[in-house]
This record gives sequence, structure tokens and C-alpha cells, in this order.
Amino acid sequence: MKSSILDGKATAEKIKTHIRESIEKRVQDGYLAPTLATILVGSDPASQTYVNMKNKACESVGMKSRRIELPENTTTDQLLDKIQELNEDNSIQGILLQHPSPPQVDERSAFDSILPTKDVDGVTTFCYGKLAMDQDAYFPCTPYGMILLLREYGIEVSGKKAVVVGRSPILGKPMAAMLTNLDATVTLCHSKTKNLDEIVKTADIVVGAVGRAEFIKGSWIKEGAVVLDAGYNAGNVGDIELSVASEKSSYHTPVPGGVGPMTIAVLLLQTLYSWEGKFSPALKSGK
Repeated sequence: MKSSILDGKATAEKIKTHIRESIEKRVQDGYLAPTLATILVGSDPASQTYVNMKNKACESVGMKSRRIELPENTTTDQLLDKIQELNEDNSIQGILLQHPSPPQVDERSAFDSILPTKDVDGVTTFCYGKLAMDQDAYFPCTPYGMILLLREYGIEVSGKKAVVVGRSPILGKPMAAMLTNLDATVTLCHSKTKNLDEIVKTADIVVGAVGRAEFIKGSWIKEGAVVLDAGYNAGNVGDIELSVASEKSSYHTPVPGGVGPMTIAVLLLQTLYSWEGKFSPALKSGK
């Protein structure tokens, strides 16, 4: 079986074209272009690269960006003050705090201080709760990007057995909730799960979100499964052994060029939604 590539780069470009056209139309009607504020605490090179990519992506669709850089020794209170300042700024439609923050920062408190209507990265407890209850919200960008990618390729989720490997609050857990809302039967696993290989072998949809290079072996993948690799490790390697997995899967996301571009596209899409005064629509599960 030849596995088909889920082209996140091409799908992201379609989303960005929609965003660009929507902004152009409203700006012509007299609206000011939307603005995304990005907050970077410290000087981690990888985080700087990610923020640069997001700022450039904003420019590419006609969106403004405001970059806030805070020193490595920033306290939680100082960060909360900056976020509150952005919450109160009516010219800002979205706020993104780049993860990870330095260890002295209470990152969860910082995330939860973001106004829900500006939480376009989908990181607040409020938005997670809305997602869990299958209500309109801003969803964590990477899992929502994977859902939109599945939709783009017409891949049916309802009734399928899905295994998500990884339980982070901004990736694994919300991905499991989204798939559940789409009527998949979901098993949420992690690095401590016993007999992980046997569990993965039963899956129609496999999501790699554990943050370890090729942790999920290609030999574990069932013939015809859909493989979504949200990992990005040193050397352009994902969480799944794609060189082997792609010989058995029906569809797979490449690394890079699969999930990554979708993450940024969703961030821009939800900033657009904030500007338009709405949330991302609930996925609407059955019973």
C-alpha cells in the first residue's frame, strides 16, 4: 500500500488565502486590520524562531503583529501585568505566550490570565473546558490543525478507533477530546502506558504527540491506519518512525510539512475569528 501524504503546507496556504481575502474585504469597509501580540520571555533560540515565523505569517495575510520580548528573569507578576495590559488594549485581537517560559514563571497562571476572547492559541483552562463540553471556543492550534487536515482530505473519524500518544494539556489531551467529539473511540496513552505497542496496533488513527523522536515504531502501525505526527525533534524527526509507518498507513503527515504549517494557520484563523467577534465552531458530537 502506498500511503498518501496529508499535505499540511498546501492546506495551510488555502486557509491563509481565506484569511487574507477576509481581511482585505473588511479593511476596504473601513475596519483596522487585526493584530496578534506575541510574548516571548527569555532568549531561547527555538522560541525566537517560532515567534519569528508567526510574525512573518501575520504579515503574509495582512495581519499586524506586536512583538513583546521580556528578559529571562521576568517574574510571574511582571508577566501577568503585561498580559493584563494587552487584555485591556482594544487594538489587540489575539495574545500568544510562547511556550516554554523560564522555570520561575507560573506558566499556567499566565495562560489563564489571557482574556478568553483573545486566547487565539487555545491555552486557557476556560477554552479547554469549552472544548471538553463540545462548545464554541478557541482550540489549541496543533490539534485543531490536525482535525482540519483530516477534514480537508475527507477522512472519516466517526466510529474509528483512535490512539493518541501524549497527554500534554495543549496537544494530547485536547486532541483526544476533539476526536471524541467527532465520535471516534479514543484511547489516550503516554510514555508510561504498558503494552503501548499492542494498543497502537489496534488503531485506525494514530496521533504521535509525546515529544520523543520516533518513539512510536513503524511496526506498530496497523495496515491502512491514518498516521498524524505532531512531533518535531532534532534532525527533522517526528514522534513516529515514518519511514516504516508510511509503508503501511493509508495517509500520513510528513515531518516537516505536515502538522507544523497547520498550527500557524489555525493561530491566524482564530485571530481572524476574534477580530470578527466569534469563536471557532464546536465539533458537535453525537450521543
